[in-house]
Amino acid sequence: MTDVTFRSDMTVDLIKHVAEDTDVTFAARVSTLGGEVRFNEATERDAGLINYLMRDRHGSPFEHTSMTFYIEAPIFVAREFFRHRVGFSYNEESGRYKELEPNFYLPADGRPLRQVGKPGAYSYELGTYKQFMTVSGDLRRVSTEAYGAYKRLLDLDVAREVARMVLPVNIYTSFYATCNARSLMNFLSLRTKRDNAKVPSFPQLEIQMVADQMEEHFRTLMPLTAAAFDKNGRVAP
Repeated sequence: MTDVTFRSDMTVDLIKHVAEDTDVTFAARVSTLGGEVRFNEATERDAGLINYLMRDRHGSPFEHTSMTFYIEAPIFVAREFFRHRVGFSYNEESGRYKELEPNFYLPADGRPLRQVGKPGAYSYELGTYKQFMTVSGDLRRVSTEAYGAYKRLLDLDVAREVARMVLPVNIYTSFYATCNARSLMNFLSLRTKRDNAKVPSFPQLEIQMVADQMEEHFRTLMPLTAAAFDKNGRVAP
C-alpha cells in the first residue's frame, strides 16, 4: 500500500522575475520625459514618486514588472487562488496526464475550527480538543482511503482523468503563477489580514499562508513599492 503524506505547510518559490522599484518609475516618467527617460538606481526621489502613484492610484506603471512563482498547495486553496484572473497567468499540474502524489493537507495545531456569526460578520475560534481530534482523524482516514481507491482504479487501467474523481480537495496540487506588481498587490489586499488595511479582508487561513510568502518575496524585490502599499492602506493602485 502506498504511504500517504500529510503536510500543514505551503510551498511558494520565486522562480524568475523582472521586478524592481525602478521599473515603476521608469514607466511613469516616460509620460513627461518621453525618450529622455533612462533606467537608473532607485533614489529617495523615486520613493516619493512611487508613493504619489500609489496614493493617487495611478496603477499602470506597476504593471511593467513580472514575477513567476511556483506554488504547492491543496486543491481547495488553488481554486481560491485562480479566482484572481486579471494580471495573472497560470499553469497547473494535470491529474489527466500524471499520477498525483499522495500528499494531503492536514491543519496544524492551533488552526481555528469554529465559525462564529453569520456570513459577512463572523469570526473564528480555536474549537475544542474533541473537534480537533475528529477533524484530524477523519482527514487522515478519508484521505488514506481515497488514495487507496485511486491507486486501485489506476491498477485496473482506469484512465487517470476518471480515477482522480475519488480524491478529496485537500490533496496537494502544484502550479506556476505569473503576475505583475499591480495584480499582486490586489491579491495581497484580499488574501492577507492586516491591521493597517483601509478595507478589511477576511481570508481563509490557508490562502493567507500562500499570500504571506508571496509578500515576503515582493518586499525583497520592490521595497519602496511595498512600503508605499503599506503606507497607503494596502489598497492596490
